[in-house]
Amino acid sequence: MIELAAIIFFAFLLDVFLGDPPYRYHPIRIIGRCITLFEKTLRHMGLNGKGSGLLLVVTTELSALCPYLTASLLLHSLYRPLGMSFDLFICYSGLALKDLTVHAQPVIHALETGDLHEAQQRIGRIVGREVQYLDHNGVSRAAVETLAENFVDGFLSPVFWYLVGGILAYILSLPLVILAVTFMLFFKVGSTLDSMVGYRSPEFVAFGWASAKLDDMMNFIPARLSLIILFFGALISGLHPLEGLRIARRDRLKHDSPNAAHAESFFAGALGVRLCGPAVYHGSLKDKPWVGNGNSDPGPEDIRRAVLLATYSGWIAVLASVSGLVVLL
Repeated sequence: MIELAAIIFFAFLLDVFLGDPPYRYHPIRIIGRCITLFEKTLRHMGLNGKGSGLLLVVTTELSALCPYLTASLLLHSLYRPLGMSFDLFICYSGLALKDLTVHAQPVIHALETGDLHEAQQRIGRIVGREVQYLDHNGVSRAAVETLAENFVDGFLSPVFWYLVGGILAYILSLPLVILAVTFMLFFKVGSTLDSMVGYRSPEFVAFGWASAKLDDMMNFIPARLSLIILFFGALISGLHPLEGLRIARRDRLKHDSPNAAHAESFFAGALGVRLCGPAVYHGSLKDKPWVGNGNSDPGPEDIRRAVLLATYSGWIAVLASVSGLVVLL
C-alpha cells in the first residue's frame, strides 16, 4: 500500500508544480488522436449508430490499456524502479487540477482589464459553448462552471478510480499500482471519448451515446463524493460550506447530466452566486436551468475564490486518499 500511496501523492505533486505540459506525445493527446482516427474510419465505413459508438469505445479502451499493460509489465520485469517511474508518469498524466487554475488566470486578467474579446478567446479554450455570445458575466459564469465540473472530471474521478483499482488489486492479490493505474486510464479514455463524441447534437446523438453513458456511470459516485470534499475545501477557503451543501441538495439534479450540476451547484452556493442558465451550444440555444440563489452573477474575484476552493479541495482529496491507504497497511 505504501507504493500505491506514494504514486498518487507524487503524481499529484508533479501536477501541482509542473501542471500539464502541452507536448505532442502526451498520453491523453495520443488517445485523442486515436479517437479521431477511429471515428473517421467508422464513419467512412458508414457506421454511425449506437453499435458503432460502442465499437469506438471498446476499440479505444483496448488501444490504450493493452500498450500500457504491456509496457508496464515489461518494465517492471526488467527493473522495478523503471516500471514504477513509468506508472508514476501515466498517473501524473491523468491528473489535471493545476491546468484548471492555470487556464483561469488569463480569463481573470482579461475581465479585470475590460478586454471582453480576449476573455472570450481565453474561456473558449476550455468550454464547449459558443463564447461570442457571452458578456462579462457570462464569461465569469463559464469559468466558475468549468472549474467546478472539471474538478470532478479532470481530478477527483481519476483519483477515485485509481483507489478503486488499487484496493481491488489488494483484495485479489494482484499488482497494486498496475491495476490502479489501469483503472485510472480506463476512466481517462472514457472521459476523453465523452468530451470528443458524447454530444447531444444530431451528428453525435447516436454515435456518441455509448461514450456519454460510460462517462455518466464512471462519474456517478465521484460527483456525489465531491460534495463532502468540497465542504471541507470551502471551510478552509473561508467560503460558505453549509450554503454550498444546501444549494447542492436542492439544485444538483436540475440538469440533463446526472452528474454535472453536483459540483456546480455547490460552487454556486459556497460562492453566493448563480451559475449555468441559457447558453449557445453548436448553434442552438440550450435553456439550462439556473443553479444558486438570486441574480448575483460571479465576477473575476469569484473566479479566484473558485480556484482556491478547487485547489484546497484537491489537497484534501489526495491527503485523505494517502492517509486511507496507509491505514490499510
